[in-house]
Amino acid sequence: MTANRVLDHDWTLDRTFHSSSGEVRWASFGAPEAPPLAFVHGTPFSSYVWRAVARALAPHHRVHVWDLPGYGASEMRAGQDVSLGRQTRVFTELLDHWGLERPAVVAHDFGGCIALRAHLLHGARYARLALVDPVALAPWGSPTYRLIGANAEVFAQLPAPLHAALVREYLGSGSHRGLHPAVHERLLAPWCTPEGQAAFYRQIALNDQRFTDEIQGRYGELELPVLVCWGAEDTWIPVAKAHELAAAIPGAELRLFDGAGHLVQEDSPAELATELARFLG
Repeated sequence: MTANRVLDHDWTLDRTFHSSSGEVRWASFGAPEAPPLAFVHGTPFSSYVWRAVARALAPHHRVHVWDLPGYGASEMRAGQDVSLGRQTRVFTELLDHWGLERPAVVAHDFGGCIALRAHLLHGARYARLALVDPVALAPWGSPTYRLIGANAEVFAQLPAPLHAALVREYLGSGSHRGLHPAVHERLLAPWCTPEGQAAFYRQIALNDQRFTDEIQGRYGELELPVLVCWGAEDTWIPVAKAHELAAAIPGAELRLFDGAGHLVQEDSPAELATELARFLG
């Protein structure tokens, strides 16, 4: 995988969907007649983290990518509901808008919770589901995440340079190998506007463990092929959770990626794309 593909400076979401939580930016590529594949990103990221993997899988899939409301290029505004409950509804709205009845879904971090909730609570049907270091099992939330969530209004008042420094360090901690400087800046940029700074703390304040508590006891009901992928060096969600989750899902496959942290897409993009290609067939 080339350096240009890993950076992908031209990653642009050129379409708009007006969801129940505001304007969502999205894009699709790949052959229109190919099997559909939808990606879901987590926090505090955007669809940009999927660029290399999505491009690698596009020759054999019709790929759909999007930025969650309150993230990346999508709408950020005061009073916006960006909770995991609302994001789940937006995902089901998008699947309907795209006309996808049984897509394959690849979901990371909070995206994993969103995909699972959409399937278990809202009846979204998938051909296959790949979960990459997902938020799915209690307890979750790093000490930093919980501290910010408990004091979101205070953190939101930080001077812009201090806010940027905090988010920069937080983003970087998701990678075991270290983010490329250009990638780091691309992921940081949406959070460094006045709207972005407020949105960063809003999304943390609105999420809590009840969104996984509502579905955790139902993973045994999953009756579709599931692949659980995990960075062996993930410091955000310990790799022990990978084994616990795979054991809770009937027939689930488990793949660990040595040398990768929470952001497997950044630390091992080629390896992850290869494993997903095998799973997706």
